[in-house]
Amino acid sequence: MEISMFLTCVETVTKELVSWMRGHESSVFSISVHGSGRYAITTSSDTAQLWDLDTFQRKRKLNILQSVGIQKVFFLPLSNTILSCFKDNSIFAWECDTLVCKYQLPAPPESSNILYKVFAVTRDGRILAAGGKSNHIHLWCLEAKQLFRIIQMPTKVRAIRHLEFLPDSFDAGSNQVLGVLSQDGIMRFINIQTCKLLFEIGSLDDGISSSIISPHGRYIASIMENGSLNIYSVQTLTKEINKPPPPLVKVIEDLPKKKGNSGDLKVKVTSGGVRRPARSRESKIQTRILKQDLTGGFEKKENELSDGLNKKRLQILLKGYGEFPTKYRMFIWRSLLQLPENQIAFSNLIDKGIHVAFLNLQKKYPIKSRKLLRVLQRTLSALAHWSAIFSDTPYLPLLAFPFVKLFQNNQLICFEVVATLIINWCQHWFEYFPNPPINILSMIENVLAFHDKELLQHFINHDVTSQLYAWPLLETVFSEVLTREEWLKLFDNVFSNHPSFLLMTVVAYNICSRAPLLNCKRKDDFEYFFHHRNNLDISAVIREAYRLLDTTPTDIHPDSMLDAFVALTKGQYPVFNQYPKFIVDYQTQERERIRNDELDYLRERQAVEEMQAEVDQQRVEDEAWYQKQELLRRAEEARREILLQEEEKMIQQRQRLAAVRRELKVKEMHLQDAARRRLLQLQQDQREMELRRLDDEIERKVHMRDREIAATAKDLEMRHLELESQKRLYEKNLSRNQEAVAKEMKENADAYRQKVDVEEHMFHRLIGTDQIQNQKIHKLIEENLAKAEQACLNTDWRIQALHKQRCSDLHRNECYQEIAKLLRKNRKKEIEVLNAMMEGEAKKWEEAEEKDFHLKSEKKTAALSDASRRWFLEKEIHDAQHPCDKVVPKGRDEEFASGCLPRASQLNDISEMESLTQISLNQRKMHWDAMEQDLMERVRNLRQRLVTQAQNRCQTPHLLAT
Repeated sequence: MEISMFLTCVETVTKELVSWMRGHESSVFSISVHGSGRYAITTSSDTAQLWDLDTFQRKRKLNILQSVGIQKVFFLPLSNTILSCFKDNSIFAWECDTLVCKYQLPAPPESSNILYKVFAVTRDGRILAAGGKSNHIHLWCLEAKQLFRIIQMPTKVRAIRHLEFLPDSFDAGSNQVLGVLSQDGIMRFINIQTCKLLFEIGSLDDGISSSIISPHGRYIASIMENGSLNIYSVQTLTKEINKPPPPLVKVIEDLPKKKGNSGDLKVKVTSGGVRRPARSRESKIQTRILKQDLTGGFEKKENELSDGLNKKRLQILLKGYGEFPTKYRMFIWRSLLQLPENQIAFSNLIDKGIHVAFLNLQKKYPIKSRKLLRVLQRTLSALAHWSAIFSDTPYLPLLAFPFVKLFQNNQLICFEVVATLIINWCQHWFEYFPNPPINILSMIENVLAFHDKELLQHFINHDVTSQLYAWPLLETVFSEVLTREEWLKLFDNVFSNHPSFLLMTVVAYNICSRAPLLNCKRKDDFEYFFHHRNNLDISAVIREAYRLLDTTPTDIHPDSMLDAFVALTKGQYPVFNQYPKFIVDYQTQERERIRNDELDYLRERQAVEEMQAEVDQQRVEDEAWYQKQELLRRAEEARREILLQEEEKMIQQRQRLAAVRRELKVKEMHLQDAARRRLLQLQQDQREMELRRLDDEIERKVHMRDREIAATAKDLEMRHLELESQKRLYEKNLSRNQEAVAKEMKENADAYRQKVDVEEHMFHRLIGTDQIQNQKIHKLIEENLAKAEQACLNTDWRIQALHKQRCSDLHRNECYQEIAKLLRKNRKKEIEVLNAMMEGEAKKWEEAEEKDFHLKSEKKTAALSDASRRWFLEKEIHDAQHPCDKVVPKGRDEEFASGCLPRASQLNDISEMESLTQISLNQRKMHWDAMEQDLMERVRNLRQRLVTQAQNRCQTPHLLAT
């Protein structure tokens, strides 16, 4: 099953969940954030993913082979470069925007080839340190893309668990001190240039598990192996290392004697020498002597920035390339604006919360990104808490929004950039508050009148004032008319020049757009032009702004009316009161009065609403009480109905259970009946097969007899011998058949007697048993009944066999009659008598079949009374005792038993054949007499068993009823 891991983004101030990002299938062990705060990279063992923190959507995904694996993927500081390190020691550099591979570092030498596990980069992104399961540390120069140094740690270091550079405020990002945490729990700090051990923290007894250094390099936080958290002061650890060297003091003391060394002093002090000797008396003399040099020094100090950058050089670089490098732009802006980064003062402003004026900011400025809206709201609130006028400035969100979007991940820098912009580039903007700055717009109009009178006259002719062609550009700082890249390029030049450059840019924008502006005739067209992006080259606008800055006369030049750049003060922000205080105070008082009136009205309305709410609540409570009573009554009725329904359901369930039981019993009986029928059918099929076999045997014998008769007709002399041989053959076959039938009937009789004995024994045993034993007895009785019925069927089968033999005899009689006609024609009268007897025999045979059908129906009827059953059995016995009567009256046809009819016809046949031959007649008479006696014995035994069964049924009527 696939498991998806996700990351959560939480707001640090409100502790609210901002968003969550899903995409990793394994645990994330590394997160790297871009310097601008817009992008982030998360790394797991199988993939690395690039996220857009504005929308919290995944931008790209890096998939690799499972056999290779990812070690770490992170951003290089102050650049748009992504460094990816894999487990096979391959290191690639990628461009963040296009994700194009910039370069790949070569493989390390085989003499010191280690598998990289941990990495660290200096703040300027120039040096990469890598280590692993070895005491060697590789230092890579990312600019030259080569390995320039291998540092060998002490021999007791076998593996490196963590690497981190120690930041320093005076090294301009080129960190020189590297912290190395080894497997023994000791973190050693070494100088990568001198390769000397500076200090170490942790010990063998109290080892460090993990460690991290603060962004400013002042503290080191370490989690110890025993679970405790230790915080170290870097200043205390480096106290002995940072002592000032004494030779510098000596040089400064000797300088009054050497006039030519004043230049050397400046170089050494700039390079980082200690300025403590300024307190001495000789230093005052030096100040007087080097007064002219110090003036030049002040100019240089004005161009020297806090991070070691030079403003003049940056301006030369800017004029040469048109813009600052993208990866260094934020760093350069912070240096140009000289931001103090007053964390405590900014935290105090943020702690005051959201200003009342910006509580409903999202209604006026609906921003899709919630994060961006929160940052904008906090920045505007901090500005309003800093100065009261900003709570009433309508264009402040438009002014601050581009900077908020650019610095949304660093709110302190965002606030200070906007504050610096307001103090320097928004000078005199608030003197005519709440109106637009008429004085600033007048400066712009004067410059435009000097450089392009035709365009200004065109504006005047169409009633277009500076509030339309200049103020929209200023209040939005060109963010509405420029793209992101164009805006960044413009403000590279704005922040690098005098505050008047922004005003010159407004004039330059109008002059460079004079062709489309001269074609505009309606005021709406002018408004649309200055509130939307236009097809304009920003580089041409910037060049035009520089030209205007150089060619504008001094009397109308904004440079003479605007102050020079002033940075924010360190520690606390300066007071901003460059606005008509009475107007702001009046508006504040009016707003406060309106707010108080609204509060009074709201209090009164709240009191009325509370009273109304109490009345409504009382009414609701009463209604609720009545409703509750009604509900209770209904609930009681419902529960009674439920009880009745449950009882009905229970009764129905019991009925269904009884019906199911009955169905099961019926199914069981049906199954038993079906099994019995299958058994009977099988037995019937077996009997039919036996009958067919006997039929075949009879046909064969008939054929043989036909042949014998034909031979007798041809040769009368041989007839006697043939009759004797036939007699012997018949006697033999009949004896065999008689023996087989007698044996079979005896076996059946024995088996039936045994079954009857078992049934009687079971009946006596099951008198006092339960219903289940009764059912078993019923089954046994049913089986015995089935066997009895089967015995009846066997009897019927025997009767049918005799009937077929009679048919064969009839056929043979016909043959004898033909022979008799040939031999003795004078026996016609006897033949007629024979035919009449045959007709009577056919009628009697039909009656015998009807009686046989009646006998079967009587056997199946189990509910007849005892007297009817006994009378029927006695009648059957009486009929069986008189089967050989030759003359039967018509009124007594029903007294014939089914087993006697075949025997009477056979005797008639023998008497008819007496005229043919006396010897043959005597033999056949003896044979049929024997068969008749055997058949009568079988019928007598069968009916005796039927009588016994009927008596048993009379003794157990309840079993038959079931």
